[in-house]
Amino acid sequence: MRAAAREAVTDAGARGWQPGRRVGLLHAVVLGEVDLWRDFYLKHHGKRTKREFLALMPSTPMSTLMQEYGFTGPVMNVSAMCASGNAGLLTAKSWLDSGIVDDVVLVATDLSATRENVRNFAELGVVITDAEPLDACRPFQQGSRGFIMGEASVAMVLSRRAADPYARLLGGAMTHDAFHVTSIDPALHQVRRCFTEALADAGVPGSAVRYLNAHGPGTKQCDAAETAMLETELSERARVYSVKPLVGHCQAAAASLELAVAAMSYRRGVIPAPPTVAAGHPRLLAGCSPNHGGITVKSALGMGGHNSVVVIAAA
Repeated sequence: MRAAAREAVTDAGARGWQPGRRVGLLHAVVLGEVDLWRDFYLKHHGKRTKREFLALMPSTPMSTLMQEYGFTGPVMNVSAMCASGNAGLLTAKSWLDSGIVDDVVLVATDLSATRENVRNFAELGVVITDAEPLDACRPFQQGSRGFIMGEASVAMVLSRRAADPYARLLGGAMTHDAFHVTSIDPALHQVRRCFTEALADAGVPGSAVRYLNAHGPGTKQCDAAETAMLETELSERARVYSVKPLVGHCQAAAASLELAVAAMSYRRGVIPAPPTVAAGHPRLLAGCSPNHGGITVKSALGMGGHNSVVVIAAA
Protein backbone atom coordinates (compact mmCIF):
# COMPACT_ATOMS: atom_id res chain seq x y z
CA MET A 1 0.00 0.00 0.00
CA ARG A 2 2.76 2.42 0.95
CA ALA A 3 4.86 1.51 -2.10
CA ALA A 4 1.95 2.29 -4.42
CA ALA A 5 1.28 5.58 -2.63
CA ARG A 6 4.94 6.59 -2.86
CA GLU A 7 4.96 5.91 -6.59
CA ALA A 8 1.82 8.01 -7.11
CA VAL A 9 3.13 10.91 -5.03
CA THR A 10 6.47 10.83 -6.84
CA ASP A 11 4.79 10.69 -10.25
CA ALA A 12 2.44 13.55 -9.34
CA GLY A 13 5.40 15.62 -8.17
CA ALA A 14 7.28 14.95 -11.38
CA ARG A 15 4.23 16.25 -13.25
CA GLY A 16 4.23 19.53 -11.33
CA TRP A 17 1.97 18.78 -8.35
CA GLN A 18 2.80 20.57 -5.12
CA PRO A 19 1.02 19.22 -1.99
CA GLY A 20 -1.35 21.69 -0.40
CA ARG A 21 -1.71 22.42 3.29
CA ARG A 22 -4.34 19.70 3.82
CA VAL A 23 -3.57 16.41 2.05
CA GLY A 24 -6.01 13.62 2.91
CA LEU A 25 -5.53 9.88 2.57
CA LEU A 26 -8.14 7.31 1.57
CA HIS A 27 -7.51 3.57 1.49
CA ALA A 28 -9.99 1.38 -0.39
CA VAL A 29 -9.75 -2.07 1.17
CA VAL A 30 -12.05 -4.97 2.06
CA LEU A 31 -10.44 -7.95 3.79
CA GLY A 32 -7.22 -6.28 4.87
CA GLU A 33 -4.16 -8.12 6.16
CA VAL A 34 -5.46 -11.66 5.75
CA ASP A 35 -2.08 -13.43 5.89
CA LEU A 36 -0.95 -11.82 9.15
CA TRP A 37 -4.34 -12.35 10.81
CA ARG A 38 -4.33 -16.02 9.79
CA ASP A 39 -0.87 -16.48 11.27
CA PHE A 40 -1.87 -14.52 14.37
CA TYR A 41 -4.54 -17.06 15.26
CA LEU A 42 -3.31 -20.33 13.73
CA LYS A 43 0.47 -20.08 13.88
CA HIS A 44 1.26 -17.78 16.77
CA HIS A 45 -1.89 -18.51 18.85
CA GLY A 46 -2.46 -14.85 19.58
CA LYS A 47 1.00 -14.23 21.00
CA ARG A 48 2.73 -11.31 19.27
CA THR A 49 4.96 -8.44 20.32
CA LYS A 50 3.38 -5.01 20.52
CA ARG A 51 5.08 -4.03 17.26
CA GLU A 52 3.89 -7.17 15.49
CA PHE A 53 0.36 -6.77 16.81
CA LEU A 54 0.21 -3.17 15.59
CA ALA A 55 1.12 -4.39 12.10
CA LEU A 56 -2.33 -6.03 12.00
CA MET A 57 -4.18 -2.76 12.57
CA PRO A 58 -5.59 -1.02 9.47
CA SER A 59 -4.58 2.32 10.96
CA THR A 60 -0.87 1.46 11.02
CA PRO A 61 0.04 1.72 7.31
CA MET A 62 -2.14 4.83 7.07
CA SER A 63 -0.37 6.45 10.01
CA THR A 64 3.13 5.59 8.84
CA LEU A 65 2.43 6.95 5.35
CA MET A 66 1.07 10.22 6.74
CA GLN A 67 4.13 10.50 8.99
CA GLU A 68 6.45 9.85 6.07
CA TYR A 69 5.15 12.83 4.12
CA GLY A 70 3.93 15.04 6.96
CA PHE A 71 0.39 15.02 5.56
CA THR A 72 -2.23 16.15 8.09
CA GLY A 73 -5.54 15.97 6.24
CA PRO A 74 -8.30 13.48 7.08
CA VAL A 75 -7.58 9.75 6.85
CA MET A 76 -10.15 7.03 6.27
CA ASN A 77 -10.59 3.46 5.04
CA VAL A 78 -13.34 2.94 2.44
CA SER A 79 -14.99 -0.43 1.88
CA ALA A 80 -17.67 -1.27 -0.68
CA MET A 81 -16.58 -4.73 -1.84
CA CYS A 82 -15.58 -4.76 -5.53
CA ALA A 83 -16.83 -1.17 -5.86
CA SER A 84 -14.39 0.11 -3.21
CA GLY A 85 -12.10 1.86 -5.71
CA ASN A 86 -14.96 3.87 -7.20
CA ALA A 87 -16.32 4.56 -3.72
CA GLY A 88 -12.92 5.86 -2.64
CA LEU A 89 -12.67 8.09 -5.71
CA LEU A 90 -16.12 9.59 -5.11
CA THR A 91 -15.31 10.09 -1.43
CA ALA A 92 -12.14 11.92 -2.44
CA LYS A 93 -14.17 14.12 -4.79
CA SER A 94 -16.64 14.94 -2.03
CA TRP A 95 -13.74 15.97 0.23
CA LEU A 96 -12.37 18.24 -2.49
CA ASP A 97 -15.81 19.66 -3.32
CA SER A 98 -16.54 20.44 0.33
CA GLY A 99 -13.20 22.19 0.79
CA ILE A 100 -11.98 20.12 3.74
CA VAL A 101 -8.87 19.08 1.80
CA ASP A 102 -6.61 20.58 -0.84
CA ASP A 103 -5.51 17.22 -2.24
CA VAL A 104 -6.21 13.51 -1.69
CA VAL A 105 -4.00 10.46 -2.05
CA LEU A 106 -6.24 7.49 -2.87
CA VAL A 107 -4.86 3.98 -2.51
CA ALA A 108 -6.77 0.75 -3.22
CA THR A 109 -5.28 -2.53 -2.06
CA ASP A 110 -6.28 -6.16 -2.15
CA LEU A 111 -3.91 -8.99 -1.23
CA SER A 112 -6.58 -11.47 -0.20
CA ALA A 113 -6.17 -14.20 -2.82
CA THR A 114 -5.12 -16.85 -0.33
CA ARG A 115 -5.76 -20.48 -1.15
CA GLU A 116 -8.68 -20.53 1.30
CA ASN A 117 -10.37 -17.43 -0.12
CA VAL A 118 -9.92 -18.51 -3.73
CA ARG A 119 -11.35 -21.94 -2.96
CA ASN A 120 -14.47 -20.47 -1.37
CA PHE A 121 -15.03 -18.02 -4.23
CA ALA A 122 -14.70 -20.97 -6.61
CA GLU A 123 -17.34 -22.83 -4.62
CA LEU A 124 -19.63 -19.81 -5.04
CA GLY A 125 -19.31 -20.43 -8.77
CA VAL A 126 -17.65 -17.17 -9.83
CA VAL A 127 -13.89 -17.83 -9.71
CA ILE A 128 -12.31 -20.11 -12.31
CA THR A 129 -9.08 -21.89 -11.35
CA ASP A 130 -8.79 -24.64 -13.95
CA ALA A 131 -8.36 -22.69 -17.20
CA GLU A 132 -6.20 -20.04 -18.81
CA PRO A 133 -7.44 -16.46 -18.30
CA LEU A 134 -8.74 -15.80 -21.81
CA ASP A 135 -10.46 -19.19 -21.88
CA ALA A 136 -12.16 -18.68 -18.53
CA CYS A 137 -12.94 -14.95 -18.43
CA ARG A 138 -14.55 -13.58 -21.60
CA PRO A 139 -16.59 -10.49 -20.67
CA PHE A 140 -19.39 -9.82 -23.17
CA GLN A 141 -18.42 -12.92 -25.19
CA GLN A 142 -19.90 -16.38 -25.54
CA GLY A 143 -18.47 -19.10 -23.33
CA SER A 144 -17.39 -16.91 -20.42
CA ARG A 145 -17.37 -18.86 -17.15
CA GLY A 146 -16.46 -16.20 -14.59
CA PHE A 147 -13.28 -14.47 -13.49
CA ILE A 148 -9.76 -15.26 -12.42
CA MET A 149 -8.37 -13.80 -9.21
CA GLY A 150 -5.82 -11.00 -9.04
CA GLU A 151 -4.08 -8.91 -6.41
CA ALA A 152 -2.98 -5.28 -6.63
CA SER A 153 -2.27 -2.05 -4.86
CA VAL A 154 -2.80 1.07 -6.94
CA ALA A 155 -2.65 4.73 -5.98
CA MET A 156 -3.45 8.11 -7.48
CA VAL A 157 -3.42 11.76 -6.45
CA LEU A 158 -6.52 13.90 -6.83
CA SER A 159 -6.18 17.68 -6.85
CA ARG A 160 -7.82 20.77 -8.27
CA ARG A 161 -4.31 22.19 -8.75
CA ALA A 162 -2.85 19.43 -10.89
CA ALA A 163 -0.38 20.80 -13.41
CA ASP A 164 -0.45 17.91 -15.89
CA PRO A 165 -3.18 15.41 -14.98
CA TYR A 166 -3.80 12.10 -16.70
CA ALA A 167 -7.58 12.62 -16.70
CA ARG A 168 -10.40 14.71 -15.25
CA LEU A 169 -12.94 13.30 -12.80
CA LEU A 170 -16.30 14.71 -13.84
CA GLY A 171 -18.63 13.02 -11.37
CA GLY A 172 -20.28 9.79 -10.35
CA ALA A 173 -22.84 8.08 -8.17
CA MET A 174 -23.39 5.11 -5.87
CA THR A 175 -26.51 3.07 -5.13
CA HIS A 176 -27.36 -0.22 -3.47
CA ASP A 177 -29.65 -3.00 -4.72
CA ALA A 178 -30.93 -4.00 -1.25
CA PHE A 179 -31.72 -7.36 -2.86
CA HIS A 180 -29.27 -10.23 -2.21
CA VAL A 181 -25.84 -10.90 -0.73
CA THR A 182 -24.37 -12.08 -4.05
CA SER A 183 -26.89 -11.62 -6.88
CA ILE A 184 -27.72 -8.47 -8.84
CA ASP A 185 -31.39 -7.51 -8.73
CA PRO A 186 -32.61 -8.63 -12.20
CA ALA A 187 -34.90 -5.60 -12.38
CA LEU A 188 -31.74 -3.44 -12.50
CA HIS A 189 -33.55 -0.42 -11.03
CA GLN A 190 -30.66 0.63 -8.79
CA VAL A 191 -27.97 -0.16 -11.36
CA ARG A 192 -29.83 2.03 -13.83
CA ARG A 193 -30.30 4.78 -11.25
CA CYS A 194 -26.57 4.68 -10.55
CA PHE A 195 -25.79 5.25 -14.24
CA THR A 196 -28.33 8.05 -14.71
CA GLU A 197 -27.34 9.86 -11.51
CA ALA A 198 -23.63 9.55 -12.33
CA LEU A 199 -24.16 11.12 -15.76
CA ALA A 200 -26.32 13.85 -14.23
CA ASP A 201 -23.71 14.55 -11.57
CA ALA A 202 -21.03 14.77 -14.25
CA GLY A 203 -23.22 17.07 -16.35
CA VAL A 204 -22.96 14.96 -19.49
CA PRO A 205 -25.66 13.13 -21.46
CA GLY A 206 -25.41 9.44 -22.20
CA SER A 207 -25.09 10.36 -25.86
CA ALA A 208 -21.69 11.95 -25.12
CA VAL A 209 -20.13 8.77 -23.70
CA ARG A 210 -17.49 7.16 -25.91
CA TYR A 211 -16.34 4.23 -23.74
CA LEU A 212 -17.72 2.00 -21.00
CA ASN A 213 -14.86 0.63 -18.94
CA ALA A 214 -16.99 -2.13 -17.50
CA HIS A 215 -16.80 -4.03 -14.23
CA GLY A 216 -16.86 -6.96 -16.65
CA PRO A 217 -15.99 -9.99 -14.52
CA GLY A 218 -17.30 -12.38 -17.16
CA THR A 219 -20.25 -13.66 -15.11
CA LYS A 220 -23.62 -14.01 -16.80
CA GLN A 221 -25.54 -11.70 -14.49
CA CYS A 222 -22.98 -8.89 -14.59
CA ASP A 223 -22.56 -9.11 -18.36
CA ALA A 224 -26.34 -8.91 -18.73
CA ALA A 225 -26.63 -5.91 -16.40
CA GLU A 226 -23.87 -3.88 -18.03
CA THR A 227 -25.01 -4.83 -21.54
CA ALA A 228 -28.43 -3.42 -20.68
CA MET A 229 -26.86 -0.16 -19.49
CA LEU A 230 -24.66 0.06 -22.58
CA GLU A 231 -27.65 -0.36 -24.89
CA THR A 232 -30.13 1.86 -23.06
CA GLU A 233 -28.22 4.55 -21.15
CA LEU A 234 -25.27 5.29 -23.43
CA SER A 235 -24.90 6.38 -27.04
CA GLU A 236 -24.91 3.96 -29.94
CA ARG A 237 -21.29 4.87 -30.65
CA ALA A 238 -20.15 3.92 -27.11
CA ARG A 239 -17.78 0.97 -27.01
CA VAL A 240 -17.30 -1.42 -24.09
CA TYR A 241 -14.24 -3.20 -22.70
CA SER A 242 -13.06 -4.91 -19.53
CA VAL A 243 -9.44 -5.59 -18.61
CA LYS A 244 -10.23 -8.30 -16.06
CA PRO A 245 -9.04 -11.12 -18.36
CA LEU A 246 -5.62 -9.41 -18.34
CA VAL A 247 -5.26 -8.37 -14.68
CA GLY A 248 -7.68 -10.66 -12.87
CA HIS A 249 -10.38 -9.53 -10.47
CA CYS A 250 -8.49 -7.55 -7.87
CA GLN A 251 -11.50 -7.19 -5.57
CA ALA A 252 -11.09 -4.00 -3.49
CA ALA A 253 -8.44 -2.70 -5.90
CA ALA A 254 -10.32 -3.64 -9.08
CA ALA A 255 -12.07 -0.36 -9.89
CA SER A 256 -9.03 1.81 -9.12
CA LEU A 257 -6.74 -0.39 -11.19
CA GLU A 258 -9.17 -0.32 -14.10
CA LEU A 259 -9.62 3.45 -13.75
CA ALA A 260 -5.86 3.87 -13.87
CA VAL A 261 -5.87 1.90 -17.13
CA ALA A 262 -8.57 4.20 -18.53
CA ALA A 263 -6.73 7.35 -17.43
CA MET A 264 -3.42 6.15 -18.84
CA SER A 265 -5.10 5.23 -22.12
CA TYR A 266 -5.85 8.91 -22.74
CA ARG A 267 -2.17 9.77 -22.42
CA ARG A 268 -0.89 6.77 -24.39
CA GLY A 269 -3.62 6.93 -27.02
CA VAL A 270 -4.28 3.18 -26.76
CA ILE A 271 -6.89 1.23 -24.82
CA PRO A 272 -5.36 -2.13 -23.80
CA ALA A 273 -8.54 -4.14 -24.25
CA PRO A 274 -8.07 -7.92 -24.18
CA PRO A 275 -8.30 -9.83 -27.44
CA THR A 276 -11.64 -11.39 -28.25
CA VAL A 277 -11.64 -15.18 -28.42
CA ALA A 278 -15.31 -15.87 -29.17
CA ALA A 279 -18.41 -14.25 -30.63
CA GLY A 280 -19.34 -11.24 -28.55
CA HIS A 281 -21.24 -7.98 -28.32
CA PRO A 282 -20.90 -5.94 -31.53
CA ARG A 283 -19.68 -2.91 -29.56
CA LEU A 284 -16.97 -4.79 -27.67
CA LEU A 285 -13.43 -3.57 -28.34
CA ALA A 286 -11.30 -6.38 -29.78
CA GLY A 287 -7.73 -6.13 -28.51
CA CYS A 288 -5.61 -2.99 -28.27
CA SER A 289 -7.61 -0.14 -29.80
CA PRO A 290 -7.03 3.58 -30.39
CA ASN A 291 -8.42 5.89 -27.73
CA HIS A 292 -10.28 8.54 -29.71
CA GLY A 293 -10.87 10.71 -26.64
CA GLY A 294 -14.25 11.58 -25.23
CA ILE A 295 -16.04 10.52 -22.08
CA THR A 296 -15.35 7.23 -20.29
CA VAL A 297 -17.81 5.72 -17.83
CA LYS A 298 -16.33 3.32 -15.30
CA SER A 299 -18.82 0.98 -13.65
CA ALA A 300 -18.16 -1.27 -10.65
CA LEU A 301 -20.81 -3.64 -9.33
CA GLY A 302 -19.73 -5.05 -6.00
CA MET A 303 -20.91 -8.21 -4.28
CA GLY A 304 -23.84 -7.63 -1.98
CA GLY A 305 -25.48 -4.96 -4.14
CA HIS A 306 -22.86 -2.18 -4.19
CA ASN A 307 -23.27 -0.20 -7.43
CA SER A 308 -20.94 2.61 -8.44
CA VAL A 309 -20.31 4.59 -11.61
CA VAL A 310 -17.56 7.15 -12.22
CA VAL A 311 -17.32 9.50 -15.21
CA ILE A 312 -13.91 10.70 -16.46
CA ALA A 313 -12.58 12.59 -19.46
CA ALA A 314 -9.25 13.35 -21.05
CA ALA A 315 -7.24 16.05 -19.33
